[in-house]
This record gives sequence, structure tokens and C-alpha cells, in this order.
Amino acid sequence: MAAEPSPARAGAVALAPRVPGATYRLQLHQGFTFDDARRLVPYLDALGVTDLYASPYLRARPGSSHGYDIVDHSALNPEIGTEADHAALCAALEARGMGQILDVVPNHMGISHGQNRWWRDVLENGPGAAYADFFDIDWDPVKRELANRVLLPILADQYGQVLESGELVLTLEGGGFQVRYHDLVLPISPESATDILAYRLDALAGTLAEGHPDLLEYQSILTGLRNLPARTETAPERVAERTREAEVLRRRLARLLEESEPVRLSVEETVRVLNGKRGDPRSFDLLDRLLDRQVYRLAYWRVAADEVNYRRFFDINELAALRMERPAVFRETHRLILRFVEEGKVTGLRVDHPDGLHDPARYFLALQQARLEQLSAVGGSSPAFEGGPDRERTGVEGTLVASPAGDVPAAAGVWPLYVLAEKVLGRGERMPTRWAIHGTTGYEFLATVGGLFVDPAGARPLTATYRAFTGLRTLYPDVVYASKQLILDVALSSELAVLGRALARLAERQRHSRDFTLRGLIHALREVIACFPLYRTYIDGTETTVELQDRACVEVAVAFAKRRNPATSASIFDFVKNVLLLRDPDSADEPYRQEQRAFVRKFQQVTAPVTAKGLEDTAFYRYNRLVSLNEVGSDPDRFGVSVEEFHQACATRQARWAAGLSATSTHDTKRSEDVRARISVLSELPTAWRSAVGRWHRLNQRHLTVVDGHAAPDRNDEYLLYQTLVGTWPLGPTPEGALAGFADRIQAYLTKATREAKVHTSWVSPNAEYDAAIRTFVARLLEPAPGNRFLLDFAAFHEPIARLGMLGSLAQTLLKICAPGVPDFYQGTELWNLCLVDPDNRGPVDFEVRARILAELSSRLAGEERVALAKDLLTRWRDGHMKLYLIHQALQYRRRRLALFREGEYVPLAVAGSRDEHVCAFARRRDTEAALVVVPRLCARLTEGGRGLPLGDAVWSDTVLALEGHFEATTYRELFTGASVESVPMEGGGRGLRLGALLADFPVALLEPSAGSPS
Repeated sequence: MAAEPSPARAGAVALAPRVPGATYRLQLHQGFTFDDARRLVPYLDALGVTDLYASPYLRARPGSSHGYDIVDHSALNPEIGTEADHAALCAALEARGMGQILDVVPNHMGISHGQNRWWRDVLENGPGAAYADFFDIDWDPVKRELANRVLLPILADQYGQVLESGELVLTLEGGGFQVRYHDLVLPISPESATDILAYRLDALAGTLAEGHPDLLEYQSILTGLRNLPARTETAPERVAERTREAEVLRRRLARLLEESEPVRLSVEETVRVLNGKRGDPRSFDLLDRLLDRQVYRLAYWRVAADEVNYRRFFDINELAALRMERPAVFRETHRLILRFVEEGKVTGLRVDHPDGLHDPARYFLALQQARLEQLSAVGGSSPAFEGGPDRERTGVEGTLVASPAGDVPAAAGVWPLYVLAEKVLGRGERMPTRWAIHGTTGYEFLATVGGLFVDPAGARPLTATYRAFTGLRTLYPDVVYASKQLILDVALSSELAVLGRALARLAERQRHSRDFTLRGLIHALREVIACFPLYRTYIDGTETTVELQDRACVEVAVAFAKRRNPATSASIFDFVKNVLLLRDPDSADEPYRQEQRAFVRKFQQVTAPVTAKGLEDTAFYRYNRLVSLNEVGSDPDRFGVSVEEFHQACATRQARWAAGLSATSTHDTKRSEDVRARISVLSELPTAWRSAVGRWHRLNQRHLTVVDGHAAPDRNDEYLLYQTLVGTWPLGPTPEGALAGFADRIQAYLTKATREAKVHTSWVSPNAEYDAAIRTFVARLLEPAPGNRFLLDFAAFHEPIARLGMLGSLAQTLLKICAPGVPDFYQGTELWNLCLVDPDNRGPVDFEVRARILAELSSRLAGEERVALAKDLLTRWRDGHMKLYLIHQALQYRRRRLALFREGEYVPLAVAGSRDEHVCAFARRRDTEAALVVVPRLCARLTEGGRGLPLGDAVWSDTVLALEGHFEATTYRELFTGASVESVPMEGGGRGLRLGALLADFPVALLEPSAGSPS
């Protein structure tokens, strides 16, 4: 059945967006193109997916595997396909009533390899560049040598060494000069080109007679270059003049070089001389002076943390942040994307890293306003958002009416463009209500549904095991605190220094704060950021009061900073708090307030990358108690989610963000959903796990290597390895070749994990000996030798874990499809997927196999009873066909009942009996429609540690799903088996469904009242 058509495609002029029924994420790159995606459309449609969810596909750095390093927003990535290829993909989707969500990247651009013409313009013309205001550059840094310049930390060694080794090469191309550093090309500014052209001017004048037309033209070009507006002139007319005249002079020089051999030979000789001679350091003085006149200052890559003066994406030097708050930047970066939206080729947007934006709320509003303008152009009306993002939306189709309310409750079908934010919510954090979006990409759902399969009773024994095995007793909050401090000291110290100097300027303006030293202010900021409980606040300075969540975040951070620094005067922390909360001193004037608001916005853009790098890319690799909890959006300190908490989260989601994605795996997750499901089983078997890791260490300690006097890997990394093996161990027989490939994956992962942890090795300072010890340890553990006792022991331990993990994975998949939200699937996860963090999870997917399996399942459904099929799939669960079967059946059912799952009431269902804590059940209800969902949880105790399956009365005994007060039907049909289930009287009155009957032949259930049976 085709999905609902987009209103725009159907010709309707309405504000209602197209909200997907289910999404499927595809990673597009040169190895998987628009044509490949187009060929996949029939399979996705047959699976039950309504919307393709595409990774960024605008022109990116050549060879990009992910698309987040865009270099040109006005063109498609030619490695992925042409406009015609893209149009063909969109037509294939439209023909089946399917939509497309596009991942957009507003925060930053790729600036490496000289492919970004905007960045090239900046490097050539500095503040006087036409695109100077597009990038977030500090043109007036404290380090005066960088005034009106950009530090480029791109060199592999110290500048002097690179220069004198001849790796920086001046070249002449057309009428312009460049410097090449390997495959990177950097421009030479027009005014400094006079140094090159004037170097042999006297010799050229001796070659050409006085008054020779070529000499006159040459001298005229020199004069023109010298008279260009200075690169510090930023008035629009002067910027335009500089751009125009520089281009004219470049063309004139190119023509002269082509037509005049004496001029060409003279310039080529100058270039040869400037390039110096290796072994003669003084011969590079001229090139050194030329480079010193450039807008950019070349530097060793290691200095970036301390001195870089452009905002980056996290600490990645090759990604420069954009000033998206400027209308011109928004317009130029979104022109092509919005054209696709207007044409109906793209029906929704996923916004990457909005926490990096200056003002996310206004950015989202700008997207919606752009869509409104498109619709008004078609319909002849001109709806508009009054008052900016602090106004409430009403659900009147075709209009947007301002109301005095400050909150903006999210509801599907209100904002005209379907927009998702890649927002990671901290524990207890609520989405900013003013964002003009339909929800997030689903990390909060991932954390909630995953926690449902973690046994809280395992927290204490697993903590004891972790501490005993590793010797580490540091609490998780302390690990996070230390990790964020490390990031501030090593990776983002320049950002901290900029904040410190800005705060010092504010302190100096008031007599009550002017005695705070720069060193003290930087220290206070460092501590407050390290204690920040969320990724960032969203204080925009336009309101008279700060929202409660933002205020609480700042106050908590300051309180913890004070507690961790008893020797530091509390007054300096109070000053930081008052500045961040826009509490003006009595003597504050308007310039002070403007500077204060600017500081707060900059501060907010720093806390997000510090948290991301400190939490996700450091602490998550240091604290290894139960690593299924070490996931984006999750909290490793939150050990398990109760059924009641799950129901509460779903009810809140239905009320506020019913159109947000429900994800369980993404391209950014540390482990796939199936890997996490396995590892979470350890929470149910803490005693067996403690014994196992103790045995494995004794068996494997002979494989350890001594590095710097200590065993490598250390006990913490070894503990991580064993959990990783539990999560990723291949299903079925593992021939020697397959095991070798598996070992390569685990070695690569452990190398990445230990470098991210930054304890013994790191990306910045790799410890070759420790890295080698990791690889050796993994290789010896996984050596397929007959006498490898570890492998034999591990395989026996793992068998029940894999079975229990399968049950958890099936359960969370069904919950994802049926709970409030839009179920999202990452490529390849419709079969068992045992991938780890990127790049492991971005490898090729065998879609032909998946399509063939789906076709076979469809054929079998037409020719045999469902119950027989379900039993057979469960018997051979290792091949993963049962997961694809579940997804296909549930998605197709969801598509047939789309209004039920999109708008239906969420009804928690009570369970009675001795196994009640092992069941999560709810219903979706809308008018006369209803669907019931029942899944088991924490199945180890139900199945003797995973030796069986949680099926039938022998397992479920007296446990009954209560229907009293909700449903009056007496007979229900189960979707996966086709079985009819009769309700039974319950003790104390009412009727219910016996779990033994519901889960007799398949481990999860999706039911609906049988035809003719009242609901």
C-alpha cells in the first residue's frame, strides 16, 4: 500500500507537512549512489518504509564517505550522481507515494583540499573577502600577530621544517599564484603578488625596450594590484571593488603570460627562485616573506588547540563553522535544498548539530518561514510568523496566528515543513519548546527503550565486578568531569581562552568585578563548563527572563564548580553565573548588555562540543561498567528503565513529539541495537559474568605485553574487550577466514576505543607500543587454534547470551514500530547487525540478500499458515530472517493503520501474575481501531539463563494481560502467528489475555480485536 501523498505534491496549499510512517537511513557516497538508492526503492516500499532518509549529498570533499564536509551548497556531490540521477531517484519515490528526508549541515563546511571557493576567497582576501562574514572567524584576537589573519594548523611538522624541506611550493596557474602543500592548494593574495611580479622587473625592463606594450601592460597590472582596496576594508562597495578589480587583473596577467614569452619566462624564473633549494635554508627567505604577507598563517597542526581563531566543528580543523545567523549565509546555503523542497523532491529535513548554531530557534523558524513563502506563492496568500520563535502556533490549516503564549507545543501537522533536529537530550532535559520542529532524531527513545532491557538488580554486583577487575573506583560523574577538563585543556583550549578574554573585558567594565584576573576567570569558566549538566543552554537575550531549564542548568553547574573548588573564591563563580543568566549590575549600560549577550551566545556554542567530546568521545570509552549504556543520548549512570518509566516517556512523547523519530541504531551510535541488546543481558547474569571474566583473564594473561612497566592492555581495556566480544561474536559456525576478518574488526575498534579514551594512547599522541599490544592481544585471543581454551570457554558462555539478546532485540524493534513516534531504521539492521562505531557501521550492505529474503517470506506467507512460518523462523533464529519478518509484518500493519499509530491514544496495559515484571504491554487506540503490543523483558530468569525460550504456559504460568476498563473484545488476532486468542476471566473481576496463549509460538505479540468482536 502506498503511503499518504505529500500535500505539496497533491496540489494542496496547506501548512500540514508530510509526516513519515517509517524511515530508512541510507549512507550515500561514491560507493552507493543515487542510482543504487533508486534500485532499492521497491524493496524499501515492500518492507513497509514510507520515507527514504538520506545522508548529506551536496558537494563534499572528494572521497568523503559521510557527506558532512560540504564544500559547495549549490551543487550535488558528483561522486553520488547528477541532477538527472537525483531526479530519477525522487521520481521513483514519488511513483510509490514515498517521501525523502534529507540530512542538512548548517553548522559548518569542509575547508580542506582547496575545494571550498568561499573559504578560498577568505584566505585570499581576509576581512575584505566577499565571504568573510560567512565563517565564524575572530579577526581581532589577543595574539596581535594574527590580527586580520587566519591561523591554518595544517602542517605535519613545524613551519620552518616544512618550508625548508621544500614541501611548500609556489605555483603559477592562469593569472594567479598559489602555494601547494601536497594536495592542498592555497591562494596568494593579490597585493602580495606584487612581490613576485616586481622581483625581476628591472631585468624584464632590460629585456623589453622602454615603452614596449608588454612591459607597459605588466607595469599597469602591478599598479592595479598595488591600488586595490586593502583587505581590511569591509564596506560592501569596497569589497565588491576589490573582488572585481582583482579578477580583471588576474585575467589580464593570464593573457599577457600567454602572449608574451619574455614576461612568462621572467615570472617562471621568479617562481623558481622563490621556491628555494633544499639544503640551503637562506634560499627560502623570499618565500617565507611572501607567506608572511598572506591572510593565513601556516602552522603545525598541534598548535590548533591553543591558537586557532576560527570556530571549528568540535576540534576538527578541516571543518570551519558558519555564521548561520546571517541571512545571506542562510540564503546561500539553503537555496538548492529549498528548491528540492519546493519541487516536492525532498519532503523533510534532518538538521545536523543544531547545538552548534548561534540561535537554533531562529534557524528553525527561518526554515519554516521559507516553506511558508513557497506555499504562499502557490496559494496567493502570505501567511507569516509574527513575533519570531517566541510565538505559539495554532493548528488552523493555511494560517499561522500569533498568540501571547511563550511556549510552542510540538504537534504533528502544524509546522509546514517536516523538520527533525539531531539533538542529544541530557538526563531530565526537555526539548526547547520554541524550536519550530517536529521532533528529534530519536536518541532519547533509544535510551529509554534500551534501558527497559537492563536489569536494575544487576547494578550493584556489576559495579562490584567492574571495580574488582579493573581496580577503578572513580564514580561516573567524576569520569565525565575529568574528561571534559581534558578536552578543555587539550582540544579546545583556544575556545576557552577566547571566552576567558571576553569575560575579562566584561569584568573590567564594573568596579565590583574588575579585580578578577584573567587567569582566575579562565579557571572559573573551565570548572563551570566541566560541571555543565547538559550540552548547552538556549539563552538568546531577547527575553527579560531566562527559562527555568536554562537557569537551573547554569545554577547547578556553578554549584558543583564551587563544591569541586573550595579553595577558589565563591565570588568569581557568582560573577560567572550572573553574567550567564543576564543579571546586569546596576551600573550596566547598553554596550555592556550587548557585550554580555554576545558572550553568552559564544559560551553556549562552546559547552556543546566540550560535552560531546568529553562525554561521547572520552568518558564513554573510559567508564566500562556496562557499555550497552555508553550510547549517544544515554546515561551510563542510569542503570535500567522500569516499565512505568517507559510508559510515562511514551505518553509524554505522544503528547509533545509524536512525529519525532524513534531510533535504535544510527550512523553515530557506538554500537548497533543488536550488540547493545546482547551486552545488556549481562545485567541479568552478574554472577556468571564475574566468574567468566575472571577465568578469561587467567587464560589470557600470557598474551599481555609489558609497555612502560605495565601490562597492556590494562584491565579496563581488557574488560571492554570482553563485553565487545559478547556483543559482536558471529552467529553460527565461524570458519578460520571469517574469524580472521572478525579479529581485524575488533583490533580496529579497540585501537579507536583506546585512543578515544586518551589514557595510554590518543589520536593526537599515538603510543605505538600500546597500540601494538592491543592488536597482539586481540589476535592471540581470537587465534583459531585447537588449543585455544579461551575460545571454547567463551563460545559456551556466549550461546545463551546470544539467544537472550535476540529476544531483547526483537522486543525493542516491535516497541519502536508501535510506540509513539516515527520508527527509524538504519541501513542493514533489518537482519541481525553486529556492528560497532564508525567506520565499522558504515560498510557496504548486501541489499540483494535482504530483498531475496523478503521475497521468500512473502511467498511463504501466501502458501503456508503463519504459525508454521513463525515457528520455523524462530527455530532458525540465527539467520536473522525472523527479525526481517517482524519488521515487515509490523510496518505493513502500521502503514495500513497509519492514523491509529500516528494519532491514537497510548494506553499502558497492566499485567497480573507471578511474571508481571517481565512484561511490557500497551495499546494504541483511536475510535474503533485498536492494537495491543506485548513483549517480554529480562528473560534470563524465565529461561534458566537463556537455555530456552519464553514461550507457553510453562514459562508464563498465571501471568495475565489485564483488559478491564480498556477493551471489551473477547477474541484477538495475533499478527505474527495468525493465532486467535480468547480472553479469560481474571481473579477479582474483569477479563484478560493469558501470556502463555499470547506468547505460545512467537516471543513477541501484536494483536488486534478480531472482526466482529467489539473493541
